[in-house]
Amino acid sequence: MTHPKSESHFPPAHIPVRTDWIEQSNEEILEPALPIVDPHHHLWDRPGQRYLFEDFLADVQSGHNIEATVFIQCRSMYRSSGPVEMRPVGEVEYVNGVAAQSASGLYGPTEICAGIVGFADLMLGARVRPVLEAELAVAPERFRGIRVMIAASPHKEIAPGFGKVPEGIMTNPVFREGFAQLAPLGLSYDMWAFHPQLAEVVDLARRFPETSIIVNHAGGPLAIGPYKGRRDEVFNDWSKSLQELATCPNVTMKIGGLGMHIGGFDFHTRPLPPSSKDLAQAWQPFVQGCIDAFGPARCMLESNFCVDKGTASYVNLWNAFKRLTQDFSAAEKAQLYSETAKRVYRLK
Repeated sequence: MTHPKSESHFPPAHIPVRTDWIEQSNEEILEPALPIVDPHHHLWDRPGQRYLFEDFLADVQSGHNIEATVFIQCRSMYRSSGPVEMRPVGEVEYVNGVAAQSASGLYGPTEICAGIVGFADLMLGARVRPVLEAELAVAPERFRGIRVMIAASPHKEIAPGFGKVPEGIMTNPVFREGFAQLAPLGLSYDMWAFHPQLAEVVDLARRFPETSIIVNHAGGPLAIGPYKGRRDEVFNDWSKSLQELATCPNVTMKIGGLGMHIGGFDFHTRPLPPSSKDLAQAWQPFVQGCIDAFGPARCMLESNFCVDKGTASYVNLWNAFKRLTQDFSAAEKAQLYSETAKRVYRLK
């Protein structure tokens, strides 16, 4: 893995956020009292897109009962100097400052960035340990783990905006040597991989049963490039992989990210933004498939903001999830919307 010299090396590879388009759909909040922990969001300042504390706060305060959030690494605010391997520590420092700002209580009751997931280059092997220890040192109360984005595909149409990832990296001995440093420090791993890679995730999870692995974005079902127009086939392959993955007790599923371009839904091309009913209808097979495989106690719902904001508003996104879980018990809803996230990310 490599580190950027500047964030401009990574232009946004997702659907552009058009606030004026999104605001054409303003729904009433469904189940406004339901407590939510949003376990997946980003903060960044990039060419053409700025999404910082104030921007996220406006979304969080748009009506749903968001009690706390978890920041997930996104190559934001790296240090501009010093040893290259240590530069990602700057992201954790920055986010911990945002968390402290939120904890002042001046900006409402939501605990923004109550948990922090950073980055450390696992291709350093055992030499990654000082990086992890430095991140723990700058945010001891909030740093919970790392994410190395290893979503890889041989198809150029699917190449992520963060740079091409070598295929099979999860089986690389050096990567695994780095991965082995997580559990001894009590750190988790957020897994961003595409659905054809899930067999590798299973192998990694079985090799490191003491490491908590949180699979991001419903396991990355693809519907672009060679997978376009093959949704039923993809769904069958994805479902089989999820069943196998669910046999690993150290794996938790994070449900969301379905508004990204890789999902192949065309809502962003329409004159009007999708309603929560539109989203619920489109996303239902994948949301239910995750819950069927893992159960509510091992699933958590995520916003993936501001990435999914290219498709829908924060209000409509959570309304869509609430429509999809309207027949669930109170206990099941508690797990999906807050309790699983609190347990896995060790939030208060």
